[in-house]
Amino acid sequence: MLVRMNQAVSAAIAAEMRDDPTVVLWGEDIGESGGVFKATVGLFEEFGADRVRDTPISEMGFLGAAVGAAATGLRPIVEIMFVEFLGVALDQLVTEAAMFRYLSAGEYSAGITLRASAGAGLGFGAQHSQMLDRWVIGSPGMTVVVPSSARTAYGLLRSAIRTDDPVLVLEPRQLYGTRSDFEPGDDAVLPLGKAEFIAAGTDVTLVGLGSTVPTIGEAMEGSRWSADAIDLLTIVPWDSEAVLDSVSRTGRLVIVEEGPEQGGWGADVAATVASKAFDSLKAPIVRMTTPNVPIAFSQSLEERFLPSATDVAHAVDELVFSGRCVSPWWEREGLAT
Repeated sequence: MLVRMNQAVSAAIAAEMRDDPTVVLWGEDIGESGGVFKATVGLFEEFGADRVRDTPISEMGFLGAAVGAAATGLRPIVEIMFVEFLGVALDQLVTEAAMFRYLSAGEYSAGITLRASAGAGLGFGAQHSQMLDRWVIGSPGMTVVVPSSARTAYGLLRSAIRTDDPVLVLEPRQLYGTRSDFEPGDDAVLPLGKAEFIAAGTDVTLVGLGSTVPTIGEAMEGSRWSADAIDLLTIVPWDSEAVLDSVSRTGRLVIVEEGPEQGGWGADVAATVASKAFDSLKAPIVRMTTPNVPIAFSQSLEERFLPSATDVAHAVDELVFSGRCVSPWWEREGLAT
């Protein structure tokens, strides 16, 4: 069946709430209104106000409450409307929830699923269009996942809710309306920490995450090269075995990220491949990222800001057929950053 990503999120939450009465949902406007992105539609009507609670505009307060609730046996799902709003509650996530098991010598854990809309593509401007995965990927004690479709959103979210330690799920805003053809159910649950191969090839390994996975798929259409294309799905911990195995066969690596070059998750992937698969490389590793500047409040500039399928195709052409290091598009176009 064809399912939109926001519908898949709601369906995943509903399935886990039916199976486990300790699962509760908290967030701003997630109740009767069904969420600002309509990703919680129908949950209030089915499970009631005791389990689906609209919160005040106080991310620090309701995320902190979720830490305590998790320690006493509940399994909270907390929605942060825009990932930028996590900033005022970051302490509750990275120094409380993520370290709860360690600080209590294993006596307590914080089985919290923290969902947040993230990323550009909808014209929300500099303060509401960031991924901000770099805020948390260096913090031990939690898992970080980014779905790329309705199917992966459903499968990853159900696994996240079952996990006994905190999981941050970054849901690309621009993908909420995209559809996948799959059958929701237990067979659609996906393991955390495992990447998926979306294409097999011999010339290059393409690694994407979230919104860049469809971009990679579009870039491969009509190309003169064949690619191993990997949807990373989880960035903490990321599936290094899948990437290293692919690069050992193709000899080339292109990483496509939605986020600034500085501090991006692709730097970890590139460093690991450079240190553990150096002898397999036939050409320099390429990271396709956004510039190190705020996102413009302009549809045309926002579209140009993100790595496009054309950008990816041109970069892979240059890498495969020349073997040279590929410069960022903004350097080639003479733009200052």
